Amino acid sequence: MAWLEIVDHRLLVRFSRTERVLGLVHDLDLPLSAVTAVRPLRSWAEVAGLRVGLGLWGVWLVGTWRSRGRRQLVALRRDRPALHIWLHGVKYDELLVSTPEAELLRECLTSTTEEEL
Repeated sequence: MAWLEIVDHRLLVRFSRTERVLGLVHDLDLPLSAVTAVRPLRSWAEVAGLRVGLGLWGVWLVGTWRSRGRRQLVALRRDRPALHIWLHGVKYDELLVSTPEAELLRECLTSTTEEEL
């Protein structure tokens, strides 16, 4: 499962070796200023576009989904809490990721984006 952490005003997204190989993804290091909005993921239907990576719908999604004007980095596992994070000025437009600390991260990222306004 992907791991997210906030260190020195940066959001770090770390993938397991299996996720990196099957999803064709790399670890990500983003400035917190790139986060524009965050909320709990409502449905896997928010994943849209052409996939590069692993797609076992309803079980495990990991990779990049691309559609016109939109690029999503996705790492979702069944029955795990997940976040939908909107980004600006970086490689991806959205990050959809399952993480055990989803609620705590949402609160931290929400307070960070509100402070910058």
